[in-house]
Amino acid sequence: MTGDNHIHDHPHSLLPSDPELRVKTLESLLVDKGLVDPAALEAYIQVYSEEVGPMNGARVVARAWCDPDYHARLLADGTAAVWELGYSGRQGEHLKVVENSPELQNVVVCTLCSCYPWAVLGLPPAWYKSSAYRARVVREPRAVLKEFGLELSEDVEVRVWDSTSEMRYLVLPERPQGTEDWSEEALASLVTRDSMIGVAKAIEPGRAGQ
Repeated sequence: MTGDNHIHDHPHSLLPSDPELRVKTLESLLVDKGLVDPAALEAYIQVYSEEVGPMNGARVVARAWCDPDYHARLLADGTAAVWELGYSGRQGEHLKVVENSPELQNVVVCTLCSCYPWAVLGLPPAWYKSSAYRARVVREPRAVLKEFGLELSEDVEVRVWDSTSEMRYLVLPERPQGTEDWSEEALASLVTRDSMIGVAKAIEPGRAGQ
C-alpha cells in the first residue's frame, strides 16, 4: 500500500529492555535523592569504555601473536602476562588464557552469574549475562555458536570454560592467515571482544572496519 493508505505495522522507536529500564529508573532515583553524583557515573562509564575494555585484550592477543616468548608466558600465567602490559585491576585477577587452533574452539561462559575479565574485556555484554546463553552454551555449544554466525565442522572440538570469581578466562583466537607482515597495532584491529569470549573468530584481513 502507498501514500495515506500505508499501514505502519512496525515500531518507530523501541523501549529499553526490562533490565535496562529498571537500571535507568534506579539511577534516576539515586541521582534525584543526591545519593549518586552524575559526573562520577559518567567518569566511571568513560573509564570502562575508553581505558578498560576489549582494546586491552586485543593488544594482549596481538602481542602473543607476534612474540613467541610472550605467547608462552601468557598461556602459562595469564594474570602475570597481562599485568606486564599494565592491565590489572578489578576482575583482572586469576586469569587463564586458552588458545584456539584449527582443531579446537574454546568458548567462555559464567553459568552462575557473569564473572568476566574486566581488565582485558571491559564490561560484559548483555547476552553474556543472559540466562539463555548461560544455560544453552553448556548444553548445545555448536548450536549457540552457529547463532552467533560461527559454524564449525564436526571434527572441531568445542570446549566450554565456566568462569568463576576464582578463575576467569580469555580466549586466544587463531591469528588470521595473510597477516605475517602486520604490525601489532594492525593485528589488534582484527581482534574483537566476541573472538576473545570464543563466539567468533578474529576478523579476516580485508574485512576490518566492516
